[in-house]
Amino acid sequence: MLAQKILQSSCMFRRAAPLRSRSKTVNGIIRGADNVPRCWWAGSDALYLRYHDEEWGRPVADDNRLFEKICLEGFQAGLSWLTILRKRDAFRQAFARFDIARVARFGARDITRLLNDAGIVRHRGKIESAINNARCAEALRQEYGSLAAYVWQFEPSPKSRPRRITRDALMKLAVTPESHALSKDLKRRGWTFVGPTTVHAFMQAMGLVNDHLEGCASRAAVEAQRITMPRPSSAQSHHRDRSTGRSV
Repeated sequence: MLAQKILQSSCMFRRAAPLRSRSKTVNGIIRGADNVPRCWWAGSDALYLRYHDEEWGRPVADDNRLFEKICLEGFQAGLSWLTILRKRDAFRQAFARFDIARVARFGARDITRLLNDAGIVRHRGKIESAINNARCAEALRQEYGSLAAYVWQFEPSPKSRPRRITRDALMKLAVTPESHALSKDLKRRGWTFVGPTTVHAFMQAMGLVNDHLEGCASRAAVEAQRITMPRPSSAQSHHRDRSTGRSV
């Protein structure tokens, strides 16, 4: 079992899947049956391994994917990410593939439908939060042109990042000034279930940072994608201090 500090963190890797006895972890890098070096939290579950290798940390600028992730991070509260991954297809079907405009129009009948859907997490507060946040996302898109343009303003400066991404370094990064700033600004705009640790996990997963460990087979590929991805631009001129969220 991972250390209690990890279990208490809201970062995605806080509840890693159990490791098989044939897996070995050295300095936070695990090598399983395929001998591929990965971040320790990937564990041995096939679904988790695919998520680690193909999704986590790869930069995303698609509004609906960003919205899906921040919603699912909210649904994860109190649960493991693997539980959410196993339900993700059901969530996508229930929430119109997280199309922001469609979810923003959900009403009382949709809430009843979702509360009766055994394939998802049936928590009224989280369901209502997702609908509320879709409406807030619509307002952001009116202001910025896209949700991506808004979110990517909060990408941390390289100077604020650890020189080396090690397991010990990540354990000190359950929250960051940038995740605090994004969380605070989202809450000011009416979003819910967007605390700073939840937002930090969102930023890690969506590639605003590359938190694959040094030595992980995915790290270089993720970094190459981050370097080449054009950053979304706002429809208006917005300049923010990344660590405070304030317009400058």
